[in-house]
Amino acid sequence: MNEELISEEIVPDKTAWTAAFSAAGEPLLPSVFSWRGNTYELDTVIDHWKESAPCSHGSAEMYLAKHWYIIQTRDRHIMKLYFDRRTKSIKHRGKARWWLYSLLDS
Repeated sequence: MNEELISEEIVPDKTAWTAAFSAAGEPLLPSVFSWRGNTYELDTVIDHWKESAPCSHGSAEMYLAKHWYIIQTRDRHIMKLYFDRRTKSIKHRGKARWWLYSLLDS
């Protein structure tokens, strides 16, 4: 499987979310989102996992940093998305939470 790194923000449709793959405390996965002016609709979640990271203030505690998803869209694109729990300010646009990490093909 080839993987093309993208690392760009996606914009969830604020009216279209799915709780089907989310447990308590996890983000709702957008069922419709836009990227580079195109709209994509979630078809299937292929895989999902969580990523932890150490405290940024020097303690020994670990914190949940990202929720990862490999999805297939209705138009057959396979994408690796993540939800960033540690948002970073993006000038003039607020804080991005959802990102398209990469495009996958088999």
